[in-house]
Amino acid sequence: MALLALGINHQTAPLEIRERASFAPDQLTTALQALCQQTQSREAAILSTCNRSELYLEQEHPAAERVLAWLARWHKLNLERLRACTYVHAEDSAVRHMMRVAAGLDSMVLGEPQILGQMKTAFSVAREAGTVGPLLNRLFQATFSTAKQVRTDTAIGENPVSVAFAAVSLARQIFSDLSRSQALLIGAGETISLVARHLRDLGIAKLVVANRTAERANALAEQFAAKAVLLSDIPAELVHSDIVISSTASPLPILGKGAVEAALKKRKHKPIFMVDIAVPRDIEPQIGELADVYLYTVDDLQQVIQDNIKSRQSAALAAEELVLCGTSAFMQQLRERAAASALRDYRAQAERLRDEELGKASRLLAAGQSPDAVLAQLARTLTNKLLHAPTVQLKRFSAEGRADALAIAQEMLMIKETSQ
Repeated sequence: MALLALGINHQTAPLEIRERASFAPDQLTTALQALCQQTQSREAAILSTCNRSELYLEQEHPAAERVLAWLARWHKLNLERLRACTYVHAEDSAVRHMMRVAAGLDSMVLGEPQILGQMKTAFSVAREAGTVGPLLNRLFQATFSTAKQVRTDTAIGENPVSVAFAAVSLARQIFSDLSRSQALLIGAGETISLVARHLRDLGIAKLVVANRTAERANALAEQFAAKAVLLSDIPAELVHSDIVISSTASPLPILGKGAVEAALKKRKHKPIFMVDIAVPRDIEPQIGELADVYLYTVDDLQQVIQDNIKSRQSAALAAEELVLCGTSAFMQQLRERAAASALRDYRAQAERLRDEELGKASRLLAAGQSPDAVLAQLARTLTNKLLHAPTVQLKRFSAEGRADALAIAQEMLMIKETSQ
């Protein structure tokens, strides 16, 4: 058994690589099944967010290089460039990494809560795709349990710090009085929902939610007394929007330079503040070249985020201890399960020898032999057969000078040393 966690994140890879290595929701099932088949993985799950793409795998033999090559082929990326951005964790290190990710300890915003929901979604998708087996199922459950304990037992999530909050904080710095501003939010997922909540709490004058489907847009708009529109309505709404924040799963940009130029002309070049949280990007990078547009990406939010991290550092130390405990407990469970399997096999072997000797003894008794003689032979033969394999191995350990193996065998068999 080999447990692997392989991926890239905001710390190791630039935005250009992250957006190319991301997995669209509608391709995850196909990707998971291909990942298992082409990398000889028995179990697999994929976590893909704006800041990371990670593969969690269970393989009979570790094959990180094969997995990395598959990731490069799948996304048509240069293998060497991808390798330079990739990290690989194995066994207990992989367990600890997953728990740190779920607890928000590896996020751009320390302790941000959305990642746990994203990891639960990754688990659900993999389970529906049929690529989750016993090991990953237990690992994800242990990961969720540890992340929940971190949230409950530490103060890491007390302050509403996230990419969404960082975006809104930056908007507030530019527009000191949000009560006179309109915000256009593109998308209807969890991140946009958080953005809407923060903006509403800060007194934004008007919220407009644009989405591909009217149903999702209306559902989110109703929560925040916002206006719901379709993506096709964005050019008209741009004219009245001072703030534009976008986070969708679109593989192609939603907002182009031409539409923004037209809106600026009608706004008489009144500035627009834009934040593109999506990976791949929703807003064409060229828009940032326009004189009256202030465009920020998730990477640009880093400084805002760093200012908020300081309040969570002490909580993070306690959270790391909980993660270490969670990792240790999970690995101990795995070892206990491995021992249980070995014990079942050993017991089955012993019971087979017992049944063979009992059968022989019954036949001897039926033939009229002395019960005492039959019992003595049964005990002697069964003892010899049960001791045969340990005896052979102990002699081999001694002949090979393997004192450590001999000591372990003595401890396991509870053999007390006798004086010479």
